[in-house]
Amino acid sequence: MTTWFHNPEARRWHSVAGAVTREFHRELPGYEPTPLVDLPGLAAELGVGRVLVKDESMRLGLPAFKVLGASWACTRVLERSPGAHLVTATDGNHGRAVARMARLLGTAATVFVPAVMLRETAELIETEGAEVRWVDGDYDDAVRTAAEHAAAEVGRELVQDTAWEGYEEVPGWIVEGYDTLLDEIDEQLGRAPDLVAVPVGVGSLAQAVVAHYRRPAPGATRVLTVEPDTADCVITSLSEGRPASVPTASTVMAGLNCGTISSLAWPVLRDGLDAAVVVDDTAALRASADLGRLGVSSGACGAAPLAGVRAALADPAHRSDLDLPDGAVVVLLSTEGATS
Repeated sequence: MTTWFHNPEARRWHSVAGAVTREFHRELPGYEPTPLVDLPGLAAELGVGRVLVKDESMRLGLPAFKVLGASWACTRVLERSPGAHLVTATDGNHGRAVARMARLLGTAATVFVPAVMLRETAELIETEGAEVRWVDGDYDDAVRTAAEHAAAEVGRELVQDTAWEGYEEVPGWIVEGYDTLLDEIDEQLGRAPDLVAVPVGVGSLAQAVVAHYRRPAPGATRVLTVEPDTADCVITSLSEGRPASVPTASTVMAGLNCGTISSLAWPVLRDGLDAAVVVDDTAALRASADLGRLGVSSGACGAAPLAGVRAALADPAHRSDLDLPDGAVVVLLSTEGATS
């Protein structure tokens, strides 16, 4: 298994400007920037100037960042297809966000979930008014089933947060929605960070982060992706130089338990991502507990960036690859609140 990947040319690449979604989000009920929490004890541990956690444990009334993408994409889909029945697959937070937006926008939603999902997670989706359908398979199987269901009847629209050939417009809208989170970070810091660590499943949030910090021209911000060692489709793709699917296994990082990289994310991460690392469940659970003791509610997925930065900066060769400046400012994207 590959446990580290580094692209020394990443910061030479630049992206193109995308949609600005923050003004859209400002108009949603309950919008306010989520906290950026300064943790000097972690900065001392890691030997950097500052460590800050972007705390997404409460975003627009939901315990994860996913609603930023779902709100923008669902609105765009329903502008194009008024009254459509929304369909998606999820390993947790995205499905609940789509269900919430369907209810707020006056339509219905069907959410397909993999067999390994915790029943209480599915019940939270049902509380939003959506129909939950179980799939005897993993996340990739649930995505395929949802796509087939959406295509089977006129009036259904798929709102999926991963892309593949022939299905890229809606996932692109979801990625655009995530940019609000990054605008907030820059505003809260008054500058761009030196390093952003982001948890990855299919890579859509990482795509948004890389695109943001490589626009309109190459920038100094390094981006590190962190994924479970049981679902390492991003680092495997990067190491092989092509989009790859991998088998997955059970992990406490359930929201990252994805076996296939998004087709939209792939070229952005291939060209613009500085580094990738994998972590195991033990490291993620330790990071979650440590953040909890420091006053940040973070589940295993949200805490994975701390586990990944610890692994990267503890290795002299990997630390050298990142080439952080003295007094570096590090931002960890804690994408969800504690799940238990």
